Amino acid sequence: MSTTPAEHLDVVIVGAGISGIGAGRYLTTQLPGKTFAILEARAASGGTWDLFRYPGIRSDSDLHTFGYEFKPWQDEESIASAPRILRYVRETATENGLDTHIRYHHKVLGAAWSSDEARWILDVERTDTGTRTRMTAGWLFCAGGYYRYDAGHTPHFEGRERFAGPIVHPQQWPEDLDYAGKRVVVIGSGATAVTLVPAMAAGAAHVTMLQRTPTYVMPVPKKDPIANALRRWLGNERGYRAARRKNIAQQRAVWRFCQKHPRLARRIIRRINVKQLPPGFPVDEHFNPPYGPWDQRLCAVPDGDLFRAIRRGTASVVTDRIATFTERGVLLESGRELAADIIVTATGLQVQALGGLRLTVDGAPVHLPDTVAYKGMMLSGVPNLAFAIGYTNSSWTLKVGLLCEHFCRLLAYMDAHGHDVCRPEVGDPAMPTRPLLDFAAGYIQRAVDQLPRQGDRMPWLTSMDYHSDVKLLRAGRVDDPALHFSKAPVKVTA
Repeated sequence: MSTTPAEHLDVVIVGAGISGIGAGRYLTTQLPGKTFAILEARAASGGTWDLFRYPGIRSDSDLHTFGYEFKPWQDEESIASAPRILRYVRETATENGLDTHIRYHHKVLGAAWSSDEARWILDVERTDTGTRTRMTAGWLFCAGGYYRYDAGHTPHFEGRERFAGPIVHPQQWPEDLDYAGKRVVVIGSGATAVTLVPAMAAGAAHVTMLQRTPTYVMPVPKKDPIANALRRWLGNERGYRAARRKNIAQQRAVWRFCQKHPRLARRIIRRINVKQLPPGFPVDEHFNPPYGPWDQRLCAVPDGDLFRAIRRGTASVVTDRIATFTERGVLLESGRELAADIIVTATGLQVQALGGLRLTVDGAPVHLPDTVAYKGMMLSGVPNLAFAIGYTNSSWTLKVGLLCEHFCRLLAYMDAHGHDVCRPEVGDPAMPTRPLLDFAAGYIQRAVDQLPRQGDRMPWLTSMDYHSDVKLLRAGRVDDPALHFSKAPVKVTA
């Protein structure tokens, strides 16, 4: 540990992805007097959009809502590829002077809150040299999302060592993987799988999507003709705002319809799938999940590319369970063997709250499942810490933008009233709680006992509705009976 005096900042943002860059921009424009740094463990900004390199990587939300409210998306494609999104995020950083605030190869290992000093003491590792440094911060803003960047989820597959070819997880995609003319089996049925299959089918001999359980899959236009027309008629700024409002309303209407009329929604989705697939295709076997629409996230396929690959015969879907890997491919419980030269395990993410950060408050470890989320952005009993987690039923960034706004308003309120410390506290210890992310997706369910909780009432209820959050986070008061404000016992000089 360095013996030099620790550097002190008003705010430390953890993560230079789409959330961290957004948080930095809001701080710069709304609280220009605050000192802050964005600590990024990797060598580059962009988060998810720089990390994932698998074929076809793209958004599964439209960029008029996934993009920042303050920076119009000007590309004609609203379902965009990772390079386009990465360019947009990095442009945002440069345009707002954030490049000098980002410190690469800085991984925050632990954060210890000191009530005596009213600040966080951060244990930071330089990932390029292995050296440790210490920093202090008045506030910690965790913007790293909720999954592990160093490893995805891969279940145990019997006989894995027998397979003669490469086995690849999309999160660690090899740059030199040559799949041209090869037979590929992609295990999985989520957003990554439905992206990979048509992308690889363009060059592979054949790609099979092997799924244990079907997923709802819907075609969406890669280009939004209404949004593009609005931009031509109204200009970039006004056109973007209009397209954003349209798409927010559209997302909300679809989600509400699916929740209120799941049987009818299922029939509509099935009818669309039938029209997209070859005559006689067993739709109910491969595209009819056992759960209701939007109990898990719907998978969007731009311009129906997955269905098009199936129609062309370059891709197929198999719904079965794996008995074992073999030397030649995958043996299924039905007895059928799928021949493969390459196996891709698109089996999901590993959820990791707050980037795996070790938190202590006055020496006591913070056990996340014992905490309750306040307004979906702070933790009960944990002072001066905010985190950014977006929507699971809509575009991620819609929620994050509102959280960043509220965060800046909260800091401004504290400055105006001479407060140094803000700590949420649950007033009713008997309040029922449930998982923070009340979502049926497998990657969430595997980690539900590692995450904070949410309550059954505001402000402890984690909203998944944009319009409700606009009222709560943008228009609502920042002071609240559940928030306890105080001054530092002793002013500590940096």
